[in-house]
Amino acid sequence: MRVGVPKEIKVHEYRVGLTPASVAELVSAGHEVFVQAEAGNGIDCPDGAYKKAGAQILPDAESVFKSSDMIVKVKEPQQQEIALLEPRHILFTYLHLAADKPQAEGLMKSGATCIAYETVTSRTGALPLLKPMSEVAGRMSVQVGAHYLEKEQGGRGVLLGGVPGVAPAKVAILGGGVAGVNAAQMATGMRADVTIYDINNDRLAELDMFFSSQIKTAYASRRAIENAVQEAELVIGAVLVPGAAAPKLVTRDMLKTMKRGSVLVDIAIDQGGCFETSHATTHADPVYEVDGIIHYCVANMPGAVARTSAFALNNATLPFALKIAKLGAEEAMRHDPHLAAGLNVSGGKIRHEAVAEALDLPYEPVAA
Repeated sequence: MRVGVPKEIKVHEYRVGLTPASVAELVSAGHEVFVQAEAGNGIDCPDGAYKKAGAQILPDAESVFKSSDMIVKVKEPQQQEIALLEPRHILFTYLHLAADKPQAEGLMKSGATCIAYETVTSRTGALPLLKPMSEVAGRMSVQVGAHYLEKEQGGRGVLLGGVPGVAPAKVAILGGGVAGVNAAQMATGMRADVTIYDINNDRLAELDMFFSSQIKTAYASRRAIENAVQEAELVIGAVLVPGAAAPKLVTRDMLKTMKRGSVLVDIAIDQGGCFETSHATTHADPVYEVDGIIHYCVANMPGAVARTSAFALNNATLPFALKIAKLGAEEAMRHDPHLAAGLNVSGGKIRHEAVAEALDLPYEPVAA
């Protein structure tokens, strides 16, 4: 198969769909790989590294799309990229369609087969291609939260871990999944006072055992969340409903009860965000203020640590890319129902039920 890797064009997105090591694996398996010039510069992988791995370097995205059967990216295609897609194309990337109806409609119009990293599953029901970026975003959420709590950044002027004689900041983490756990690991490492909120009692018990006395856990009732935002200096939204829009857990009214200069970090912003006052931002302009509360809602958080993120992502996506390249999308999905769970759009139809429901569009599963 002919595999194409365009340069990412989302604002301040430096990751790349395939690293040179991944290219080498595909080439050794007998596939052709076309990489857009300078696509890997953001992770310090110049064109020469891709040539050495066996890739052909093409000057622009148009050439890459025209030469390729499968397009491997990181972020959702922008409108000018959607315009390059044809029915023959397989698109393998993050899509996050539940919060982006125009993108969904563009992909439907293209006729391409679009497989989303974030809904590919594992045998346990986990999301193996979302996991590495959830790990990065979870860890980053505490890092950026601590930064914006500084007075110079408009924050409350609080040190996350406190000092002897001064209590540490309170951190409320909404969601005990991969992102939430990684946020808790970083926050406890910085000596913050951490509570994880979740609606799954079994998960709360697991977290209690895992962290022991390092954190507290609480059932995420509405009243508990209201109390959490009143007390916390940093609130991290880390909820996930696979394929669907994130639930709005923190309302505008709740902001009025928060301490001025507190910080909200919305990891769920790719799926629409879990705070009522959230809207997507970029690394160029990452924060805004509502009612004295700082909101960090960058939709591609891991792009800030592009090299770490790209290599972590490739570790997870490469086996699936190899399978698709070897068998083609249809045959690969017939062989692997977990890969098939990643199919969001094909033949002009929405193929994922949660995505269809979130977008209020017809759901048409692929015929068995």
